[in-house]
Amino acid sequence: MPQLDSGPSMNIAIVGAGPAGFYTAEALAALCPGCELDLIERLPTPYGLIRSGVAPDHQTTKTIQQTFERIAQSINLRFIGNVEIDRDISLAELRDAYDVVVLSCGAPHDAPLDIPGHKLRGVYGATAFVGWYNGHPDYAELAPLLDSPGAVIIGNGNVAIDVARILAKSVAELASSDIAAHAMRAIAASRIGDIHIMGRRGPIEAKFTNVELRELGELEEAVALAQPDQIPGALGDGLSPRERREKAKNLECFRLFAAADAAAHRRRIRFQFYARPVAILGAERVQAVRFEPVRIDAGRVAGHGQTFDVPCGLLVSAIGYRIRALGGLPVAETGDRLANAAGKITAGLYVVGWAKRGPSGKIGTNRGDGEDVAQRIKAEESAAGKPGFAALEAMLRRRGVHWSSFTDWKTIEAAEIAAAPAGAPRRKLVRVDEMLALCAK
Repeated sequence: MPQLDSGPSMNIAIVGAGPAGFYTAEALAALCPGCELDLIERLPTPYGLIRSGVAPDHQTTKTIQQTFERIAQSINLRFIGNVEIDRDISLAELRDAYDVVVLSCGAPHDAPLDIPGHKLRGVYGATAFVGWYNGHPDYAELAPLLDSPGAVIIGNGNVAIDVARILAKSVAELASSDIAAHAMRAIAASRIGDIHIMGRRGPIEAKFTNVELRELGELEEAVALAQPDQIPGALGDGLSPRERREKAKNLECFRLFAAADAAAHRRRIRFQFYARPVAILGAERVQAVRFEPVRIDAGRVAGHGQTFDVPCGLLVSAIGYRIRALGGLPVAETGDRLANAAGKITAGLYVVGWAKRGPSGKIGTNRGDGEDVAQRIKAEESAAGKPGFAALEAMLRRRGVHWSSFTDWKTIEAAEIAAAPAGAPRRKLVRVDEMLALCAK
C-alpha cells in the first residue's frame, strides 16, 4: 500500500468548488499530509450550489460557506477560478499534469421535459430559472416571462417549492435575501397570481421536506391550496418509521392547505397531484399545459385517457438533473451521474458528489463521499512525479486564460457586501467580466 505521508508529495486536482469539492479537499488534507491540492472551478467564485442553487431566502443554509472558507484557509489548498474543463484545458491535459484528478462537477443540466411544445417561449428548466434568480452568470440574461396570471411548475420536490415560494413572495419578504437585483425587479412587477405545482404521483410519494412545505403556509401575500379529494386518510404500508413521521407531517400540511381560503391573498400556490403532462400548448409562447389524470397501479403511473388544460404564461420544469460528460467520459444509464465504481472511474481519476451518485442527499451527504474517495486515493495512488500546478499555470498563461484566486474571491465578496441594500447580505455580481475586472484592480 502506498504511503502518502512520505516521499514526493502528490499533486491532486479537484474539479468543481461546491460542497463535494471542499469536503474532498478537507479529507485529502487530513489523510495525505503534504499533498498539493488545487481546486479548479469554471466560475470566478467558489461554493457551487451554495451560491447559485440554494434559495436566496434560505440564508441559514448558506452559512455553510463559512465552513468551506475555513477549509480553504486552513489547509494547503489553491483555488483556481474561471477555468473550465473542455474549454480552457482538456481533461486529458489535466490528468497529464496531476497525479490524481477528482471530479466534483455536479449534475448541471435539467432532465428534458420531452413533450410537444417544450421549445416554446416561456418554458424553462429549473436549473436555468433558479440560476436566474440566484445571479448565476450563465443565466443572468434569461429574462423569463412573468407577464401572465398563471404559472405552472412541474415536479414534486423541494426545487419546485423553492421556485413557487420565490415567485409568491413580496418585495418585503425578499428584502433580507441575496436574490439577484434583476430578479427582484422582475418578480416585483410580475402579474402572476396562480402558481400550480403539478405532480404525476400523490402527496405521499412527493419528495417535499416538511420544513419547506410549512413555509408555504406562512407567506405574507400568498395562500397555499390543495384538493381535499387528493389527500389520503392514511399512509399505508412499506414506509420506514422516519418516512412515516415525515409523510404524516406533510399530509397534515396538505389538509391545512385544503381548508385554506383561496381569496385570502392575491397569489395562490395550488398543489395538484396525479397529473401527467402530455403537451405544452401555444403558438409562439406557452399559453397552457395539457395534463392527463393518472392513477397509481401497482406502483406504476397509468393514464385515464382524458385530459385537462392549465392556462399559464410561464412553465418551469423541475423533474431532475443530468450530468455533463467531461472529456467524453461515459455516463451512467440514468444520465444523472458519471459511470463509476464506488467513486472510481479509472486509475488516477475519481468522482464525488452528484457526479458520483446522482442528484440526491443533502449538503452534508457530500462529506461522506469526500471521505470515502480520499480513503481510496490514500490506498490506491502515489506520487508519480507529475508537475501539478506548474504545468497547469504554464498552459493557462500560453492560452491567455485569466484565473481567479481565493484572494480574488474575497475581493468580489467584499464588493458584493458593500453594495448590498439595507437588510440584505449582498448584491451579487452576475457577469464574469465584471468579476475579473474587479480582481484585476
